[in-house]
This record gives sequence, C-alpha cells and structure tokens, in this order.
Amino acid sequence: MSLSVFAADAGHVPVLDPTPASGAFTLLWLIIALPLAGAAILLLGGRATDRWGHLLGTATVLGSFVVSLTLFISLLGRGAEDREISQHLYTWFQAGTLDVGMDLLYDPLSALFLLLITGVGSLIHIYSIGYMAHDERRRRFFAYLNLFVAAMLMLVLAENYVGVFLGWEGVGLASYLLIGFWQYRPSAAAAAKKAFVMNRVGDMGLSLAIALMFVTFGTTSFVAISAVSGEASQNTLTALGLLLLLAACGKSAQVPLQAWLLDAMEGPTPVSALIHAATMVTAGVYLVTRSNFIYELAPDAQTAVVVVAVVTLLWGAILGCAKDDIKKALAGSTMSQIGYMMLAAGLGAAGYALAIFHLLMHGFFKADMFLGAGSVMHAMDDDVNMRHYGALRRAVPVTFITFAMGYLAIIGIPPFSGFWSKDKIIETALADNWVVGLFALLGAGITAFYMTRLMLMTFFGEKRWAEGVHPHESPKVMTVPLMVLAALSLLGGVMLIGDWIVDFLAPVVGEPPHEELAVPPIVVSLIALAVVAVGVTIAWMIFGRRPIPREAPQEVSFVTRAARADLYGDAINDGLVVVPGHAVATGLTTMDDVVVDGAVEGGSLAVAGLGQTLRKVQNGYVRSYALSLLGGALLVVAALLAVNLA
Repeated sequence: MSLSVFAADAGHVPVLDPTPASGAFTLLWLIIALPLAGAAILLLGGRATDRWGHLLGTATVLGSFVVSLTLFISLLGRGAEDREISQHLYTWFQAGTLDVGMDLLYDPLSALFLLLITGVGSLIHIYSIGYMAHDERRRRFFAYLNLFVAAMLMLVLAENYVGVFLGWEGVGLASYLLIGFWQYRPSAAAAAKKAFVMNRVGDMGLSLAIALMFVTFGTTSFVAISAVSGEASQNTLTALGLLLLLAACGKSAQVPLQAWLLDAMEGPTPVSALIHAATMVTAGVYLVTRSNFIYELAPDAQTAVVVVAVVTLLWGAILGCAKDDIKKALAGSTMSQIGYMMLAAGLGAAGYALAIFHLLMHGFFKADMFLGAGSVMHAMDDDVNMRHYGALRRAVPVTFITFAMGYLAIIGIPPFSGFWSKDKIIETALADNWVVGLFALLGAGITAFYMTRLMLMTFFGEKRWAEGVHPHESPKVMTVPLMVLAALSLLGGVMLIGDWIVDFLAPVVGEPPHEELAVPPIVVSLIALAVVAVGVTIAWMIFGRRPIPREAPQEVSFVTRAARADLYGDAINDGLVVVPGHAVATGLTTMDDVVVDGAVEGGSLAVAGLGQTLRKVQNGYVRSYALSLLGGALLVVAALLAVNLA
C-alpha cells in the first residue's frame, strides 16, 4: 500500500463553507485583542507597570481562555454542518486583483487550538508569576509572553494564508525575544539568533507557497482554495505541498531545520513549556492539517511529509538518549513527538484527526514535564545537569508525582493520554505501510528508554547534589499548574471515546476511510506496550542498578558521541549551507570590490589623472599665458593659410 491513503481524488477533499459570525461568535476578534492589548500596555507603559504587569499579562490570557471556552460550548450546540464560522473585520490591503481581508475562521480545528493555546498558556502564565518572581525584568517577560500568545492566536484563527503568515512571523519574533530574554548570556543571544535565522529559511517556503497560490488560484483564502484546488495541475499541487512542508520543518523543528530547538532551551523554562511544547512547534502540524485540501491531491507531497516525520521522530528520540541537560532531553523528546504528529498528518484523512489529538495530549504532558523541569531547577539552584540530581522524589514530592504522570503519558501507559493518541498513530501507520509502522514502534521503545533514564537520573538513585544545595518544593503558584496539567495528562484520552475527536474534526479534514485492519487494534496495543516495556527495562538495567557518576564518561560509543553532538546537525548545516554560503558571499564581495567598484572608481581615477595633467598648464605665470596665446594665434593663422592655399 502506498504511503498516502488516497491518490489524487478531489472527491475526498472537504470544502469549507463558513457562515458569517453572529451572536457570541462576533466576539471572536476579542480572543486575539486581549493578549495583544496586554503586550502593548506592558511594553509602552514601561516601568510604571512593573508592580502589576505580571497580573495584567496573566489576566488577558485568562480572558481569552474564557471567551474561547464560551465559543467552544456554543459551537458544540450547533450541527456538524454548521460549525464553520467566518468574521470579516476589515479589508487589510488590495493590490491589483489580490484582495486580502483581515478575516477570521472559527471551526472545529481552530476551536481546539484556541483552547490549547489559551488554556495551557494561562497555566504557564500563572506558573511564571512564581518562576520569574525575582527577575527584575518580569514585566517585560510577560509582555513578550502576551505578544507570543496573540501571534499564535492570529495564526490559527486567520481565514487566509496571508493572515497565517502574519501570525507565523509574529511567533517568530516573539520566540526570538523570549529565547534570548537573558541576552546578557552569550549562549542565550546566540540561541535566539540561530532560531530566528533557521526559521527564516522555513518562512521562505511559506511566502513562496502564498505567491504560488495567488498565481494559481487568484486568492489566498482557505475557503476559496478548498473549493478549486482540484483544478490545479499535479505539479503545482506537489510544489505547494513541498513548500508548505519546508515552512512546517522550520517552525516545528523537523529535519533538516531542527538544529535550533535544543539550543532554544537557553530561554526561561516557561518559554520552553509554552513555545516548545504546546504552541509554536505545533504550528507546522496545524499548517499541514489545515492545508489538507492540497495534500489530499498531492500524494508525492504526502509521502515527503511521512519521510520527514519518520526521520525526525527517530532523530529526536536518539538525541534524548544522550543529553544530561534535563531541558535538552525534553527538547529532543519534543522533536520526536512532533514527528509522530507529522507522520499522522502525512497519512492523509486517516491521520489528520489523530495528529491533532496527539498534539493536544502532547501539549498537556509535555508542558507538565517542562514546568516540572523548571520546578526541579528551582529546587537545585538552576542546575540543569541531571548527573547532579538523584533522589529528588522525597525533596520535591508534588513535582515528582506530577512529572511522573507526564512520564507515564509520553511513554504510552494506559490509561494515560499518550497511550490513546500515540497508539492510534502507530496502528494507522502499520495499516498504511508496515515499514513506517515499525519505525513508529521503534520510536516508542526509544522514547520509553530515554524518558525512564531521565526519571531515574532525576528522582531515584543516590544523592549527587553539589555541596550547599538544599532542594525544596516550589511554591503553590508553580505547583498548582503542574497538578492541572498532570490531571489533563491522565484524563485527556476521553476525547477518543466513541471517536469523538475524529467526528468533531471531520467537517474540516474529511472522514477517515473505513478499512479492515490486518492486525486487530488490541494486538497493536499489546505489541506497543511490550516494546515500551523493553525500553523501560533496558534503561533501568543501565541507570537504575548502577551508580551514576557526576561527570559524563568520555569513553563512549560513536553513537553516544554523535547524539551528544546533536547527530552532527550543526556540522551538516555548516558543511552544506554555511561554508558554501560563506564562500559564495566572499566571492560576491570580492567581485563587488574588484569588478564593480573597480569600474566605478577606475573611471573617477582616470578623470582625476587627466585633471592632474591638465592643471600643469595653469601655472600662474603671465608670460606663460602670453606665450600660449601667441602659440594659439599662430596655429589659427597657419590653419587659415592652409585652407586658402588648398
């Protein structure tokens, strides 16, 4: 069976047909406006807002969550065929035949994203009140958080690709500001620049895709393109799919644009929870899923999505096995888990809803673990090296229990949320292509290994604390969000009961095919659990039964060295892009200096030389001028005589 569920068949592509907003849905714009206003007030108000800025920043996102929840409940009260709503705010710009409005689209897909962004975002804001309590620039931090949330909300609410691009660039800017928030650290400043530049590569893909859409369809509207996508040529649709995939690779840290993610852990830990768990890194999954009307007609592009996803889910998992920095281990995990989401999205209508389901569950348990890592760092005087931890389960019991629930969810232990979401992806992948399914199973085993390693090194074993470190539990303003996220990590699987989320998203992504599976789902689940058990057992035998040294061993295998070096991702980028690009730039600079500047400056030098020669005639002596005048007169007389004689 091919990697894509459907061949190019326009009959399987859902067409968006929204109704104008009315009633409570006219408040849709307010969801974006609240955090945007919060960011503006905190940035423009300056130090006058220092005392209460963190409270305002938190209140604006909570307000957006309340509005999002209200609209979600209203949406559930509508029939499935009436759950697509649009709101036209104003005409953004017009250029020739291109007419782009500031239009919003509220449907089941954007509704779920709104709840995730504002709900988890609110918990992270509350957590940040305690985490950033002693930072003198806390108000500015909350302003940047608000700016990020507003941009992410714009991204998922926009009704056209230009609006998506506005939010896309907004989250890029805000992530740069947040990753480099402690810019006095050279490593943080470098990480921010690296993330910004690498994301610009992906952004080129999105900008080119938008231009190609306008040339092909005359519009950038989701609604309009979904209605006419079947009229485009196969080559055009494939090109669009590949360009959108390039954009997704940049924002979601997928191979080959993945190298920025681990370095981005230089930002404050709440940033990692918000950007690298629940929101920005999932933007690529949203883009592919939202563009299903293109990918369903471009099977080659779907295949490319699957290939990138499989490589990335294994790449990130391998990185997680060798990192001693607790945040970087979780970052490798994030890369891998987004690979699972992209894999599901690449499987077409059979996997779109599963991709979003796993995205939501990942937002819960990964935000729980990132914030838990921040709580551990808070207890350990900001030390991130797990080799300096050990036996912390008694010192930070709330952090340990909540983190453990996230751990059980990510490795896929029932009844935790990750079991339901990841197992369904593995099951669907096996049904579509057994090779892809086996790679997904292997990734589950590696995930169990590195996450168990993290748990053992942090919470179990013997104390390896530095002298003078006295671990202590975090304040309630930090632990309460952990409890809520841990509960969601446990209970999130209810969304799959009766295939609720599949049916809920069907108007947007289409109905999944109903095919008989070669292997019963229960058998797939048992196999997945067995693979997970193997990963857990291997990790326990290596890290649970033996003392863990405070310093990382230097004599290790090639694979471990490669994983510690991020599988030489930076070296590959340097060899393929940076060094050749530098050589090209150097050549162009030389040509500019020698050829272009030589031609321009050479002409000026020639004129200057001629001037220097001619100025010698003007020496200031009257007798010289009289002699020149006499000589000129003689030449004129000679010329006249020559003419007359002729």
